[in-house]
Amino acid sequence: MTAAREVFVSVDVETSGPIPGEYSLLSIGACSVFNPESSFKCEVKPISNKFDPKALEVTGLSMKDLHQRGRDPVVAMKAFSDWLAQLARTDEMLVFVGFNAPFDWSFVNYYFHRFTGENPFGFTALDIKALYMGATGCDWADTRSSKIDDHLKPTLNGTHDALHDARYQAEILRLIYRDLIRDR
Repeated sequence: MTAAREVFVSVDVETSGPIPGEYSLLSIGACSVFNPESSFKCEVKPISNKFDPKALEVTGLSMKDLHQRGRDPVVAMKAFSDWLAQLARTDEMLVFVGFNAPFDWSFVNYYFHRFTGENPFGFTALDIKALYMGATGCDWADTRSSKIDDHLKPTLNGTHDALHDARYQAEILRLIYRDLIRDR
């Protein structure tokens, strides 16, 4: 028996607050980690009017604008699922990758289950912060993006644009793999 080929997908989301269900997923950005030009982006119509003003300030997104121009969550998650299906064959495994993956994955998982009935990623995610901590032996406080950037020197940086940040995260993962894991 051989292990399924793994297809790593960097995913970043912008939301209206800290937890799915009460707060809304507003924007999804995703790219293939090893081919970041293969990408997906969409804005999502809010499912509630509840928001944390700090969350919207950081993203620059407007609940009012997204109620008008955002995709219906069913349409958005179906489009995301269809894009993911193009990345991996049925015998391959999609791996969700995120920087602070528990946060992003919680929204993506909730939305996939609520609006499409299943999550193409299954029930797990790879957290870049935890991987970096394991690869370097650093303290958790040293897994902030600014500390990781100082060490790995990526060309991109975080901007709170979901697709740009997904590409930034993909670069970080590639650098961790190249500089910290492969050289062992």
